[in-house]
Amino acid sequence: MLGEKIALITGANKGIGFEIARQLGEQGIVILVGARDEVRGKNAADALSGYGILAEPLQIDVTDPISAHDAAKQIEKGYGRLDILVNNAGIAGHFYGPPSAATAADIRQVYETNVFGVVSVTNAMLPLLRESEAGRIVNMSSHIGSLTLNSDPDSPVARVNLMGYQSSKTALNAITVAYAKELRDTPIKVNLALPGVVATDINNHRGQRTPAEGAEIAVRLALLDEDGPSGACLADEGPVPW
Repeated sequence: MLGEKIALITGANKGIGFEIARQLGEQGIVILVGARDEVRGKNAADALSGYGILAEPLQIDVTDPISAHDAAKQIEKGYGRLDILVNNAGIAGHFYGPPSAATAADIRQVYETNVFGVVSVTNAMLPLLRESEAGRIVNMSSHIGSLTLNSDPDSPVARVNLMGYQSSKTALNAITVAYAKELRDTPIKVNLALPGVVATDINNHRGQRTPAEGAEIAVRLALLDEDGPSGACLADEGPVPW
């Protein structure tokens, strides 16, 4: 097992996260199923094992830096390194009204998972990723985080105005670029994956794409070779404007 790549996917017990785990696992990668709920994480790991995948549940609450630190300690003890980190866990929040009606608490709730959680998990896992020959970090963003598309009245994205969720993805984009700049002279690559409008719990399963389809871009970025990009914002169709 020590010769295989090790991947941690947060929020891997369902939806896109589970599909990322399955598709990476089918490549012979050992999967750490990151989940806040231990039972759901175990059930997902068992399901992956049913596909013949080496999978292990890992309890992690991305909103709790101590939980992220403890998860990193478990990975260090069990594997000594981490090759792939997919920051997939995300929420839309409970507020869907106009920006002028939002409170700071409404926005903060979304940022705790989508922004601060990514920082906590990434910082906790970076020492382990540095032990990899070619660490890969993939952050799950969205087209609706693009300022270019949001400000274009002819773009479908411009019709959506969920300030908390959309701005959290914009912030995530900036954070990803910041990590890519810091790690530019290392083998670690940091990129953004945009899965498109996928039918998941976050949109009450109203998306046009399946979780398996949405997972494909994240898997591709997780498996980049040394010539691949870093600090890129990519969907299946190619780069997405900032």
